[in-house]
Amino acid sequence: MTERLQPGDVAPDFTLPDADGNAVSLSSLRGRRVILYFYPAAMTPGCTKESVDFQEALPELASAGTEVIGISPDKEPKLAKFRERDGLTFPLLSDPDTKVLQAYAAYGEKMLYGKTTVGVIRSTFLIDADGKIEKAYYNVKATGHVARLRKDLGL
Repeated sequence: MTERLQPGDVAPDFTLPDADGNAVSLSSLRGRRVILYFYPAAMTPGCTKESVDFQEALPELASAGTEVIGISPDKEPKLAKFRERDGLTFPLLSDPDTKVLQAYAAYGEKMLYGKTTVGVIRSTFLIDADGKIEKAYYNVKATGHVARLRKDLGL
């Protein structure tokens, strides 16, 4: 597993397809702050709660000059269905081979219901306008996470 990212580290660049198959690169967002969050699976209760919380916070985050991007191992058709079902207007990116998840140390061993398993480690990163990690949150809870992030951002 990749070493966890720390504030001040350069955010690993990537290009991934969004729910419509369009390529999205982190480098194309230079000059803006980005909240990059990794979630295990579209359309599951926890991931839905987290994504809807980000959607509800989007106007406030956008007024603070911050973009939101979600990444999961789901393929584009499932992401499109998730976006439509829950009215999500920010990009949902597909990383089925988990290369980007691994680059951010958001994939690996974790505890699930008392058992060790391998999968997506729910994680969120605040990336500054220069492409550096401002904050790194690992093993976050789906519920209450966005509220904590907004508080940390002073919103």
